[in-house]
Amino acid sequence: MIYFEDLQSGQRFFSPTHTLEKEEIIAFARQFDPQPFHTDSEAAKDTFFNGLAASGWHTSSLSMRLVGGSELGQAANGLIGMQIDKMRWPQPSRPGDTLQVEVEILEKRRSASQPGFGVVKARWLTRNQRGETAMQLECALWLQCRDNQDLPEVEAPPADTQ
Repeated sequence: MIYFEDLQSGQRFFSPTHTLEKEEIIAFARQFDPQPFHTDSEAAKDTFFNGLAASGWHTSSLSMRLVGGSELGQAANGLIGMQIDKMRWPQPSRPGDTLQVEVEILEKRRSASQPGFGVVKARWLTRNQRGETAMQLECALWLQCRDNQDLPEVEAPPADTQ
């Protein structure tokens, strides 16, 4: 298990990899983002993307799954997100791309309202096999402190992240 105290600014975690298949890109898009450049290889050729591209939401969802499979995914109370900032998709993900996520811990602070927990700010970079950034974001995670192991369940994280 990883606790708040185990994390330090500058620390990095790397996820396993995943290679996107054409069929999974289309299936995700049909359900959640049904636009021709995500659902139809032929129609996608005549769009801004010049070919089939995964939805940014697919890349983001896959990134979450990959981070869950990393060492950071062993967070004691799970990876509870509080907020996401600066989410971008600078490069589309395509069939055959192999994605991996790097998470860097930017800063952390103990919660004032629930001292058995802390807020960890992290940057996620999802890159393809060529090292191009497919998705990036900064987020705040709600993480249990080691000295909180034997306390009863607590309420959800406070709405403000101060």
